[in-house]
Amino acid sequence: MDIKIIVAAHKNYWFPSDEIYFPLHVGKAGKKSFGLPGDDTGENISARNEFYSELTGLYWAWKNLSCDYLGLCHYRRYFGHKNFFANPEERKKKIFSRRDYEKLLADADIILPTKRNYYIETVREQYEHAHGEKDLPAVENLIGELYPDLSKNFSEVMSRKKLHLWNMFVMRKEIADEYFSFLFDVLFRYEEQVDAEGRQDEKFRRFGYISERLLDVWLCGKNFRVVEADVINLEKINWIKKGGEFLKRKFFSG
Repeated sequence: MDIKIIVAAHKNYWFPSDEIYFPLHVGKAGKKSFGLPGDDTGENISARNEFYSELTGLYWAWKNLSCDYLGLCHYRRYFGHKNFFANPEERKKKIFSRRDYEKLLADADIILPTKRNYYIETVREQYEHAHGEKDLPAVENLIGELYPDLSKNFSEVMSRKKLHLWNMFVMRKEIADEYFSFLFDVLFRYEEQVDAEGRQDEKFRRFGYISERLLDVWLCGKNFRVVEADVINLEKINWIKKGGEFLKRKFFSG
């Protein structure tokens, strides 16, 4: 299997040695190099990284890489064998290797991270509390105009309490091509609306956040063979702080 998994990075960091991983400097346009290939060559949107985050790397990979399977991980976040109690060095050993991916992809078209469960609020409510109330209605209208067959999917996903996050995946390249055609069509058209309205209230990384919700919208109802895998974070997560921020947004925002 020809598998390429880009590792989105904006700074120098530790990277797995397995050849399946392709560390990529995302948002490299106009920035000082730290030794990695950048997303600013060929056809690219590298200069828009401030608002698109890791999506500038995905766009570059879509337009410039040739492979059978394409994927994305982050410099500190990888698919792997979960172990909550492992120290950072032990966690590195749990990251999936080529063999792990080949085993999963023998029976699947797509690998996605295990869904995040918001428990006390829906996907729509969580986005609105965390990122504001303007984006989703506008994107929903665009999907209704451009992809009316996905309107029901949008409503269904927004009413759920679970979601695949982080724009992480590994999928057959022809599936990725189809998905990115949809994703960037919607995002670019919404960006045109934002430009027309002015960017004075621009939300940092807004298009990256929106895209995390659109993957499940696009997948809903399709018959691809999907398998979920755990995600390993190489940095310690302060769950008490994150939980407090979540509750603050939920009950005290606005």
